[in-house]
Amino acid sequence: VDEMSWDDLDESHYDWPSVAEVRAYRDKVKARVVSLIQAMPIELPITQDCPAWLILMGIEHERIHLETSSVIMRMLPLDLIDGQKAKDWPVCSDTGVPPAIKWLPVEAAAISLGKKPSDDIYGWDNEYGSEEHAINEFKVSTTLVSNQDFMGFVEAGGYTEQTYWTKEGRQWLAFTQAKHPRFWRATLNGKFLQRNLFTEMPLPLDWPVEVNYLEAKAYCNWQAERSGKHVRLPTEAEWQLVRDSQLGVGKAASGNINLEQYASSCPVTANPQGKLYDVTGNVWQWAETAIDGYPGFAVHPWYDDFSTPTFDGKHNLIKGGSWISTGNETLASSRYAFRRHFFQHAGFRMVISDSAVESQEQDNVYETDALVAQYCEFHYGSDYFSVNNFPKACIENVMEQVRGKNIETGKALDLGCAVGRSSFELAKYFQHVDAVDFSARFIQQGVKLQSSNRLRYTLPVEGDIVEYREVLLDKMGYDDVKDRTQFLQGDACNLKPELTDYNVVFAGNLIDRLYEPKLFLDSITQRILSGGLLVLTSPYTWLEEYTDKENWLGGIKVNGENFSTLDALKLHLGELFEFEDARDVPFVIRETARKYQHTNAQMSIWRKK
Repeated sequence: VDEMSWDDLDESHYDWPSVAEVRAYRDKVKARVVSLIQAMPIELPITQDCPAWLILMGIEHERIHLETSSVIMRMLPLDLIDGQKAKDWPVCSDTGVPPAIKWLPVEAAAISLGKKPSDDIYGWDNEYGSEEHAINEFKVSTTLVSNQDFMGFVEAGGYTEQTYWTKEGRQWLAFTQAKHPRFWRATLNGKFLQRNLFTEMPLPLDWPVEVNYLEAKAYCNWQAERSGKHVRLPTEAEWQLVRDSQLGVGKAASGNINLEQYASSCPVTANPQGKLYDVTGNVWQWAETAIDGYPGFAVHPWYDDFSTPTFDGKHNLIKGGSWISTGNETLASSRYAFRRHFFQHAGFRMVISDSAVESQEQDNVYETDALVAQYCEFHYGSDYFSVNNFPKACIENVMEQVRGKNIETGKALDLGCAVGRSSFELAKYFQHVDAVDFSARFIQQGVKLQSSNRLRYTLPVEGDIVEYREVLLDKMGYDDVKDRTQFLQGDACNLKPELTDYNVVFAGNLIDRLYEPKLFLDSITQRILSGGLLVLTSPYTWLEEYTDKENWLGGIKVNGENFSTLDALKLHLGELFEFEDARDVPFVIRETARKYQHTNAQMSIWRKK
């Protein structure tokens, strides 16, 4: 629907089947699904792991396409539409003078969003979880914004005044050259017609305007300038609070929804619901909130890309349903979202609030870089083949030494911290942790988890198939200690002077990836307090792509004898450090669902004299 230049639709890429072929394929699918339904055992209640859940999923997905297909049909030229169908889809004929915008105060309240797994009604995966909100008082418009209301914006030059539009909105205007809403058509006499599903009619001024988010946002900004008040779209939580306060928690309402009244929208005062109109139904209502998973969100494996591709800060929620919304779409708990330039049967209502809304340009996408995602799983993911998480196991070994030798827990340095698990583990015990890595991409993952409480990444399964993973900082027990960690990009062989006076330095799987490991050992010695620990781990996989062979510490012949890295460390550190212990720490790195690296790193522990 409404693909734009930046959506990268390449028509030459697709070999479209004929309509007859599509119909034949559809008939085969229908026959198979009907056979499955008739044969499958169905046990109640139907839960998310029951085969019957897939049938519900398919039904609800078809309901979505009923709605989105009707939007596409509204965009088609009338000469491509079968006018005989119109009689089966009655359009509302009522129209009149719209009311002036009025406002209803809404008291401050706490509200919880999200469905429980035990909920009796089907839901998409993005509806589950729980998110708490404390909402400040605000005012909400009693009606949806009407065509007449929006006409004022059009006539005031709103589509040409750049200051009302977001950056994305200005890009959309430049691309489309839009001068008015998509479903308005200007006539030669300066009047407008409105395009409905199968027909056009003189613009009904008291019907809700239907626009995309960018237009709705610009209108709110225009109203804010005119009124001197903080006018904006409601957030998801504010919309839910309004709905619950007017209709009651979990209760349905009659209105222009579920095809119960018309095959079009209708006047904005036709369906009172509580003290408002069209809390649900008539047209969808754009929200200020970009969709994201609630805490506790989990991808449903049978439709793993229903929600996650929209968790990018670029898809805004629409709430309330429209005249053609059915099934799950009609529920208060439903969470559908579209790109901000997309059109649906969607309009908006406004709120006045002094509470600011966070920027929509949030960075909450799933990390897809293969190496970075692999390390995210290595640090924060599952244990494989009964091998304990490597960063966590390493720090447990470190703390065993710290406690046994009564070493102070003031400052620690995590060198080669990668995506940060060992750093957060150290922060559970040390007052301050400096986490340093050469890779900015790795560091960004730790910073993202620290600042937003979540980290998302995809894992290769097979070919183009991936799994979606999410890590929550508080669930891992780091929420109370996250601020003790400072992530820094740096070169282990050339650290900044201020990185000094450490009780413990941990360098995990680092030394065999340094360009000059002896220089590192010389310089790090000066940064450790007397009595402090230097802890190194490495599988000693020396490679010339990282370290010139002349700089290898071990894995070489010296005077014809084998010379290991541990031999070199004892030789190089022996003057200033006591060698305390060496032990193996195994680890597993997942590459795909069926391919793993299983490695033994050697941990050597050194105490500064």
